[in-house]
Amino acid sequence: MSRVFPFVGLLFDRERVGSLDLVTTPPYDVISPAERRRFQELSPYNVIRLELGEERPGGDLSDKYRGAADSLERWRGEGVLRPTDGPAYFAYEMRFRLHGRERRLRGVVAAVELEDWGGSILPHERTMPGPVEDRLRLLRATGANLSCIQAVFAGPAPDLAAALDAVTRRPPEACATDEAGVEHRLWVVPPERLDLGRMLEPERLMIADGHHRYTTALRYRGEMRARHGPGPWDRVMMLLVDAALEDPPVLPYHRLLLEGDPDGEGGTRVPDLHELLDAVDDEGLRYGLVMLDRGVLSHRLMSLAGAEPPTVLALHRGPLAGRDPDLRFTHDAVEAEDAVRHGLARAAYILPATSARRIREVVERGERLPQKSTFFWPKPRSGMVIRALDADPT
Repeated sequence: MSRVFPFVGLLFDRERVGSLDLVTTPPYDVISPAERRRFQELSPYNVIRLELGEERPGGDLSDKYRGAADSLERWRGEGVLRPTDGPAYFAYEMRFRLHGRERRLRGVVAAVELEDWGGSILPHERTMPGPVEDRLRLLRATGANLSCIQAVFAGPAPDLAAALDAVTRRPPEACATDEAGVEHRLWVVPPERLDLGRMLEPERLMIADGHHRYTTALRYRGEMRARHGPGPWDRVMMLLVDAALEDPPVLPYHRLLLEGDPDGEGGTRVPDLHELLDAVDDEGLRYGLVMLDRGVLSHRLMSLAGAEPPTVLALHRGPLAGRDPDLRFTHDAVEAEDAVRHGLARAAYILPATSARRIREVVERGERLPQKSTFFWPKPRSGMVIRALDADPT
């Protein structure tokens, strides 16, 4: 089982910052340069100043990490970020619309004891060294978990669902609406009102979003234990979601082939991207291929024979085997198509959505998916709650 704990959370004081729409952001790794500038302009207290810092032309790269640490310290000192009265759990709810249907996704934010991969905490994607090093330098500087890793467990956990029903009847302590219209709501829950350890006792956690941040936390734990022994660095902030009862959407990352020739033989030609998106299917291992055919944009529905879903894994064992260095990734199918249209990519591979259950089946077989295989959506908002390690008793 994974061990979970309440923690002292830092929350933005809305009397100081105004609407949380102005100070929260998506996770750092889905923010474009243009979005980064926009968030910086929204508010002097936007959490982007912590998550990505500010790089100045000709400045030392380490300046952005020191700047993030200075901003966090200043905001805490000025009362812009205020601690909860004591350790707590944080109920988290996202309300959104997907495929024409109103949806809700709920979970609990907690401090989870770090474990090496393969025990009670499971990865499903591979990581890259660059992002880990970046996040590690930021964690060393700030001493804080600035955003939630998102994890799912198999479930169902009806006791947790009943507890969340009771908590979410009252107004939330924090609320923000993001760029996609997703409403993020957060409640502070005293630990005596939520026996989370018992509720999750039989569960293993699978990282849904935040593999690089979890790997970073493991490295930081090793560094700090070597110097100081056990401490708050032995835990990391996570949003825990019941995959059975909440059914988190798992959207695809599409593949852009930047170099080389795609395998465009066979398949069925369809009129446009809309038809292609309607036809791709994870169970049937059907994906789309967009490429230029004698200068004209071509859309083909392709099938993978003799393989098992998820489609993304079968694709990387088939047509895309060994092509990882030639790939770029996007969760926006229109962006993928445009890259081919304008000659920025040789082909786009349009993938279907999959499910948390199917990903877990891969993990339980001892396998991992290729990098950027899944886009769990919606994602918890950075800045809704922050875990400063020096405020967290252990």
